[in-house]
This record gives sequence, structure tokens and C-alpha cells, in this order.
Amino acid sequence: MQSIESQLLLWLPKFAMAVVILFFFWVISKVAQAALKKSGDRFNLKEPVRSLVSEVAKISIMVFGVVTSLGTLGINVSALVAGLGLSGFALGFALKDTISNLLVGVLILVYHPFDIGDYIIVSGQEGKVSHIDLRYTTLDGTEKVILIPNSLVFANTVSILKKSDVV
Repeated sequence: MQSIESQLLLWLPKFAMAVVILFFFWVISKVAQAALKKSGDRFNLKEPVRSLVSEVAKISIMVFGVVTSLGTLGINVSALVAGLGLSGFALGFALKDTISNLLVGVLILVYHPFDIGDYIIVSGQEGKVSHIDLRYTTLDGTEKVILIPNSLVFANTVSILKKSDVV
């Protein structure tokens, strides 16, 4: 019984320190998230881009905090870090089209080559832009709604018709 108590007394300061480190990283992640959302206002970034950047920063800081806390507890984190790298590679490869659409969506929202209400032609499809999000650009066609993946919008020629050209 004394052995368990002595082990607990040795482990308790490490555990307390790991909790303090995790709390510290949680606070930093919240501060970074708020700062990035505010800086998004300063750079006129649209809401989806601000949210994406701030969430990625928050999650990255928290993952780093968890790994640091586990290392403080005495857990060998090198295998965990290697596993995270391999998992990230596998997920990136499996979701490459989705990630491509997402990143191109961010570029479209940042550079906004066209706006909502513009009449565009892209990939043989044409219509009035009704919505732009991180994955799709939505066009209102003559008799249908067209969802064009942002990677196609970015990779193909986009014709923006002048108001006088639209019938």
C-alpha cells in the first residue's frame, strides 16, 4: 500500500503540471482565435475565411498543448507525433479534392474575382452568382441551380458578363 502512495505522490506533481500546461495552451488558443478574428476584420476577410483560420489556429495550438502535456506526464510522444504525421498525410491524400475545394474557396473569398450578383460563365455553365462558400460557388441558371466546385472555378476560365450583356 505504501508503494502505491509513494508512486501517487511522485506522479501527482507531474499531473498537476500537465493540467497547468494544458490550461495555458487553452488560454493561448482562445486569445489567438479572438486575435485572428479581429485581424480578419482589419483585412476585410469574409466570415467563412475568418472562422476557418481562427479554428485551425485554435486546434493546432490545442494539439500542441496536449502533446506537450503528455510529454510532461512522462509519456513517450515521439510515436504519437509520428502517428499524427502519418495520419495527416493519409487524410490529406484521401481528402485531396475536398481540401483543394476548401483552399480554393478561401482564395476566392479573399481575392473575390467576382461578387454575388455577377453573371458568370465557367466550365460551360452560366448563371448569376447567388452564393460563394468554402466548397462551392452557387449559380442561379435559367431553370436550375448550379453548384460548381471551387477547384473548377479556379482552374478554368471565368467570364464575368457586364450588366449590359445579360439579357
